[in-house]
Order: sequence, then structure tokens, then C-alpha cells
Amino acid sequence: MTGQRSAANPGPGSGPGGVPRAIALSPILSARYRPEDLARIAAAAPGARLVMLSHEGLADGPVDDVEVLLHGFLAADAYERLLVRAPSLRWVHSAAAGVERLLTPAARARGLSITNARGVFNRPIAEYVLMMVLAVSRRLPQLLELQAERTWQPLEGRELRDITLGIVGFGNIGRTVAELAAPFGPRVIAMRRDPAPRPDEPPLPPGVELRGPGAFGDLLVASDFVVLTLPLTVETEDLIDDRALALMKRTAWLVNVARGRLIVEQALLRALREGRLGGAVLDAFRDEPLPPTSPFYDLANVIITPCTSWSSARVLDRSVELFADNLHRFAAGEPLRNSVDARAGY
Repeated sequence: MTGQRSAANPGPGSGPGGVPRAIALSPILSARYRPEDLARIAAAAPGARLVMLSHEGLADGPVDDVEVLLHGFLAADAYERLLVRAPSLRWVHSAAAGVERLLTPAARARGLSITNARGVFNRPIAEYVLMMVLAVSRRLPQLLELQAERTWQPLEGRELRDITLGIVGFGNIGRTVAELAAPFGPRVIAMRRDPAPRPDEPPLPPGVELRGPGAFGDLLVASDFVVLTLPLTVETEDLIDDRALALMKRTAWLVNVARGRLIVEQALLRALREGRLGGAVLDAFRDEPLPPTSPFYDLANVIITPCTSWSSARVLDRSVELFADNLHRFAAGEPLRNSVDARAGY
């Protein structure tokens, strides 16, 4: 962020004390802003005008002086129109961890500061993954089928200490998955772009083998569960294709809590139908909501959830807290939390 600053106006905002003159708020996390949320945002930027946006981009006031956007559920075309209508926009905060929808050519050309909700969803998503790994290992889907059939048939399960968990994308969410799984004792193979230890990160959870992209094939071959927790970028789109699926065990399960476009869905459907893969837990799809005609609904070895792995009663509080803290930093001219590298895409 650049611009003239003074002791009285340390931040880049043109409002009093460096706060933004106006802040646009689009719907976030499938919920309306509560009065306490709006009060917290207003308190973090005293004097700033709050502009409410609909999903379609309809605003309850002028947007020509909007300098900050909290981006939640905002249609792609509405976002592009807002970039044109808000020439003063400096900073966009994503209420999601993924920012591929924000890094449009127009946004890149403007040099906007982009931040995301990294850290907000770690716990609920990691708990979701662990729930699904336990459910599949202990044969819960089959047990529920037997219950519906009124059939008494004990089934043998697997202990988690006997499985290998592959985590593709070892950021905040991937690390939290490994931390929650650690007491159960599985082998964990994790992968990220740079596996070298970082000076600001804690030690690896017990049992984690951290590797680079060159080990992707080995991870697929060894894992009983392959968990996708990586961002969607040009490099990661269509990562799980026919070739990748052919490397996985016939008994392995794929768990996607990231983005639908990481997977070539037709390739996954073929592998599931032909018995070349044990199953899949899918919380993200290329087209959402998933239409009722989707063939994924017809497969007994697929667990479908409607993009809810992130959901918890605490998420909205953490989201607003992060945004409010960054508003304070914006007004003070301090570095923003969770800044996104536009070149890397996350």
C-alpha cells in the first residue's frame, strides 16, 4: 500500500486517522452480518462509511470512495463491475482461504493488496477430515446400510495406527489435520511446495514426513487416504487426473476439502465406477451447488457434503476478528495479516 502519510494520518486510508473513507461488505459465510459484527467493524475504522453489497453487487450507497472490500459471496461479474465503479479501492480481504476468484487480470493490473482468511477454518476442516477418516476406517457407511436393512452383521474395521495418511498441501489446514491425527498414530506423509523448515513455524507433529512436490507420486502410492488441502492455482488445477488416480491403492480414499477444480471429475468417476479406488469424500465440486443429476450421487463409495467442512459456530467470530484487526493495521500503516502473494496465488 502506498500514498502520502503523516503523523495524523499514518495509514493509506483517506479518512480521519488513516482509516478508509468507505468499506464495502458483501455477504460472508452463508450468514447475515450480526449487529455486533457491524459494530466491531465500525469500531475498528471510526468514521468509515459501511456499504452493504448483495451477492449480485447491488449497493445500498455510493461506492466511488470505497477503499476496502470484504469479499464473501460476491458474483464474479459483480466483483469485476465493482473494480470499475470503485477507483479508490486499495485492499480486498477474502472471507475464504482461497483467492483465485479475486486475482483477476483487472485486480492484478490495479496492484490491489489482497489478504485472506488463512487460519480461520483450520479446526473445523481438520475435524471434518478426521471424522471422515475414522468413519471410513470403522466402516460407518456400511454399518448404516446394515441398520437400514435391519441386518445384524459385524464388520471388521481398521485402527488408524495401521493406515498412511497423505496430506497434499501442508499449510495451516494440512498441519492441523496432522496435529489432530497424531494421537491416533498413523503414518503421515505431507507435501508442500517448499519442504524446508521455516523459522517462524512450530516443529512438525509426531509422525509427519514432510516432502516436496517431487514426492507426489510416492505419496499417492503409499497412502490409504489422500487429503487435498492445497490452494487452487495454475499449477494445481486438474492435479488429480487419470495418471494420479492410477498410482493410488485400489482400497484408498480421496478426501477433497479444498477446491473442486483440483480434480478431473470424469477421471475420478471412472476410477470409482471401475473399482480402481476405494472411495471418495467430496466437499467441493467444479459446479456448486452440485446438481441433483450428478452421477456422484449414484455411487455407494462416495460421501458428498455441500461445502460444509469449514462450518462451525466459531467461524464468523474469527472472520470478523481477523478483518477488524487488519482494519486497525491498515489505519496505522502496518503490514496486514495474511497477505497473499499474487504471483503464487496464495
